[in-house]
Amino acid sequence: MLPAGNRLRRSQDFTLAVRRGRRAGRPLLVVYLYPGPAAEPSAPGHAARCDRSDSHPHAVENRELPPRAGFVVSKAIGGAVVRNRVKRRLRHLVRECLDQLPRGSLLVVRALPAAANASYQELAADLDAALRRLLSPKRQGRSA
Repeated sequence: MLPAGNRLRRSQDFTLAVRRGRRAGRPLLVVYLYPGPAAEPSAPGHAARCDRSDSHPHAVENRELPPRAGFVVSKAIGGAVVRNRVKRRLRHLVRECLDQLPRGSLLVVRALPAAANASYQELAADLDAALRRLLSPKRQGRSA
């Protein structure tokens, strides 16, 4: 089980990770990683509002938070038994990777329908490959 401090609970956090985070797609999973406010460049006009911690109460708080993870396992995966099995496997795999994630980061793992028939080792390989890609420095351009 994932420790309570490492769980994503609020829908706003899921939305933030999916819409503003980096994405890595694999055959079984899509993984989104939002590095948190400390790693994000400030938008024009944003620095004037958020340069003081009292003007933006969550700015300092987020940098001190541990990395948090959430899972999206829809009914397209299968029935309740299959969905819960996939979630349990993913929670266990992510728990082992938490120390690799930056503090305050948000991680969302979305299972694709093929995950229903995947073994634990196949899920682990896809998750590891996705995290390796997301945690590597950004490439400036695409190579052909």
